[in-house]
Amino acid sequence: MISIEEALERILSYVDVLEVEEAPLLRALGQVLAEDVRSPFDIPPLDNTAMDGYAVRAEDTRGASPVRPVELEVVGEVAAGYVFPGQVLPGTAVRIMTGAPIPAGADAVVPFEDTDEPFQAPPEGARRLRRRQRVRIFRQAAPGDNIRRAGEDIARGQRVLRAGSVLRPADIAVLAALGRATVRVVRRPVVAIVSTGDELVPVGRPKPENKIYDSNAHGLAALVLRYGGVPRLLGIARDTVPALRAKLDRALEADMVVTSAGVSRGYYDVVKEVLAREGEVDFWTVAMKPGKPLAFGCFYRGERRVPHLGLPGNPVSALLAFELFGRPAIFKMMGKRDWSRPRITAIAEERIDTRTDDRVFFARCVVTRRHGRYYARLTGPQGSGILTSMVYANAVTAIPPQKRVVEPGEEIEVIMLDWSHGEEWGTEPGFLAREPRFP
Repeated sequence: MISIEEALERILSYVDVLEVEEAPLLRALGQVLAEDVRSPFDIPPLDNTAMDGYAVRAEDTRGASPVRPVELEVVGEVAAGYVFPGQVLPGTAVRIMTGAPIPAGADAVVPFEDTDEPFQAPPEGARRLRRRQRVRIFRQAAPGDNIRRAGEDIARGQRVLRAGSVLRPADIAVLAALGRATVRVVRRPVVAIVSTGDELVPVGRPKPENKIYDSNAHGLAALVLRYGGVPRLLGIARDTVPALRAKLDRALEADMVVTSAGVSRGYYDVVKEVLAREGEVDFWTVAMKPGKPLAFGCFYRGERRVPHLGLPGNPVSALLAFELFGRPAIFKMMGKRDWSRPRITAIAEERIDTRTDDRVFFARCVVTRRHGRYYARLTGPQGSGILTSMVYANAVTAIPPQKRVVEPGEEIEVIMLDWSHGEEWGTEPGFLAREPRFP
């Protein structure tokens, strides 16, 4: 057996950052930017108003108060997307709507609530009023009041986004504000997923009593999708070398191959055999529980080297091993530099018996926050075939081999799987579930 740290290091040594693609904005969400993005213009492009109100010369409002209002002549209106054709001269004002450019001559905006005129919907476009009107101002304005300056958000030529950053929703919005329909990003890895086992039945079909549905493929595909990859479900390979070879012929078109089951010592465990014959095996046992039988190596397809992650067949082992090893591999291929998960200190609420020898024991647990502290309790039985132990968990705790038992009240380090109800980008620990997700 090798350590978890060594296994991860070896896996990551086999994968490289993928090539760059030009992607539509929405599809690029979560991908790594492959270019510096600079703005070709100012945002906003012109001085504009932050309020609905009246564009005025601030000096014309000097001394204005509810007791002694200042009265100005209203000479026109302007809405966002238009430009007032005239000029604000001494003693005049222009009715203006949020986002509209500041008329020439004006240096402040008085909100409607500081005048005697209630809000009125503007006409289409900008035009002079057909009849002369006047407005009373109840508060003195200072130069610059309620004006957003040209370029105050983004200046022409400014670097807005840096190459290597992961695109978030706000980044997509700013790219759209710059008029970009596409952006250069590191492409997403395609991950081929193959299940093995004569006992498996595809979902959606009748199930004989002696068979089980193939849950691993969908769970692993969901993890690939969640972490930014493109899953390719290739179905079930029976427990024969020819059947597995046929699936692998298609799988090797992907950037990485993930199989589940077939990596133990059993007579029908053929994954290691095929990997050894037609590729290369780097390692096949890791000092962890669950998930000890884990085969890693690669196949060759012409000039391409395709890494292969052979996961155990038990569902908890498969999902947990992919979290520890598949997720970092996907992140590295996408150009992401940080694949660590949030770790916090919690208080164990019950006894945890590792029942292991020289392996790290991963206990699935529910972490809650009460009175400013974190508490962890198990999700029930911890067998590697109990899938609900992962369903109910929002964290795992890695207990080292020398720590045979954790007693209630002891502090333990927990690795958060769902930091804020499943949101990958959650950052505020206060969002952790107050109650466990038990049925």
